[in-house]
Amino acid sequence: MWVTFALATLLGLYLAFEAGWVVVVVGLAAIISAITYTGGPFPLGYYGLGDLFVFLFFGLASVAGTYFVQAGRISPAAWWMSLPIGLIIVGILVVNNLRDIDTDRLAGKHTLAVMLGERFAKGEYLFCLLMAFFCLPPLCAMRVLPWGSLLAWLSLPLAWKLTRIVFEQTGKKLNAALSGTGQLALLFSALFLVGLVLTMWN
Repeated sequence: MWVTFALATLLGLYLAFEAGWVVVVVGLAAIISAITYTGGPFPLGYYGLGDLFVFLFFGLASVAGTYFVQAGRISPAAWWMSLPIGLIIVGILVVNNLRDIDTDRLAGKHTLAVMLGERFAKGEYLFCLLMAFFCLPPLCAMRVLPWGSLLAWLSLPLAWKLTRIVFEQTGKKLNAALSGTGQLALLFSALFLVGLVLTMWN
């Protein structure tokens, strides 16, 4: 972990030199959150805060932050695109917590799945994926995103398959949905990128 943080710090220093002090603040916040996720006197993941912090750092910080270090500013489209990406990544955590709900309960790890139950966790997963896909058409209609962004909808069959697994399986059988949701995030993002490129060419 410390080697990873050290390498991230070195890369962060270069990005800070290029993009300014904001990168330092975001980077330090990300490192602190990663350490305190399961460590320290108030581990975030043990008090139902994991979902929120995953969304903040794998959604807002990752998408908008990546845009910022390259463009020197953050466009409305970059802010909005952090929403679907962040939600799908939260879905990965939801599946993980749903799979481990019994062992987490015994270990005293109070994830949202433990505190609010399996039905809530399954509903949260469905909500995350539905919002990720259905936020795109309104954003296109408002001209925040180009219509080519809807190419990301080609990943919808995979999302449907994963949702069925989450609702029908338990325990280790949820590993398929765990890895699959990561693949969904990649496919969704890649298709979105292709849609942007095709829009620019036209």
